[in-house]
Amino acid sequence: MTTPSKAQRLWMFEQMLVSRYLEESIERIYMEGKTPVFNMANGPIPGEMHLSNGQEPCAVGVCAHLAVEDIVTATHRPHHIAVAKGVDLDEMVAEIFGKKTGLSGGRGGHMHLFDARVNFSCSGIIAQGMGPAVGAALSRQLQGKSGVAVAYLGEGAANQGAFHETLNLAALWKLPVVFVIEDNAWGISVAKASSTAIERNYLRAAAYGMPGVFVPGNDADAIFAAAGEAIARARAGEGPSLIEIETHRLAGHFMGDGETYRPAGEKEALLAKDPIPAYRQRLLDLGVLDEVGAAAIEERARGRVDTAVQFARDSAYPEPEEALEMVFV
Repeated sequence: MTTPSKAQRLWMFEQMLVSRYLEESIERIYMEGKTPVFNMANGPIPGEMHLSNGQEPCAVGVCAHLAVEDIVTATHRPHHIAVAKGVDLDEMVAEIFGKKTGLSGGRGGHMHLFDARVNFSCSGIIAQGMGPAVGAALSRQLQGKSGVAVAYLGEGAANQGAFHETLNLAALWKLPVVFVIEDNAWGISVAKASSTAIERNYLRAAAYGMPGVFVPGNDADAIFAAAGEAIARARAGEGPSLIEIETHRLAGHFMGDGETYRPAGEKEALLAKDPIPAYRQRLLDLGVLDEVGAAAIEERARGRVDTAVQFARDSAYPEPEEALEMVFV
């Protein structure tokens, strides 16, 4: 089992905090102008908003093994992964605000973050990132270049045709790609048991001749260990792997979701399993961290987020005519 070093554990802790503080800030700002009557079009952050609170371990445990040249494709719930992959935080938040200084000049919004400098992209379409990840892995293989591809998806995406098509090609061509399923048990408001014929999606890996592993407990260290093996295998030219992670969505599917589909008591039970306080306590128990060090990391993470939010608020909106630029006709 691969055990993270002290430096890696501290890095994972800080990135989880940055992601959580970012989304707590977004949650507050998103509601500006949307009360007393909720209108998704109002406020400084219009449109849908999907928060990843609770899923932070899935991002850091994998991205701790990645370099800039490695490719990551994420889902419509991408913030934690973007933070862990090193996407510029100021430009990312500006993009979420729809500002000119954003990653794509405000054109993409929070579901379409793109940063070529660190090889990160995401999409609002279910399972959409899997094909590009496999294509990027094939490109690396054909050109003899270093780098692996990681495709994140939700458990609902494992029922899409793209899931089976990409696993088949990745295995057939022995590509350096790792598929990571974030299983938070809910596809919008549909329980996994109501949509998926098998209990665990990692079992599907066997049908395509690749290793599959299930990581329970939403545990950053356990995810780190599983990802380390899969990524090392990909780098060695041994082909793809599938990792299924048990994780928890502490918020609704989107901002404004009433979550009435959840069984009574489920939300409270999940909040009690919040992975960030649990990981903080683990680091204290192991002597990796003390209270002074933890406070310093927490302050630094909040400072990064506050700076990014202020940058976004202070940035200008694009001019209306810019909507016609950077498009194909």
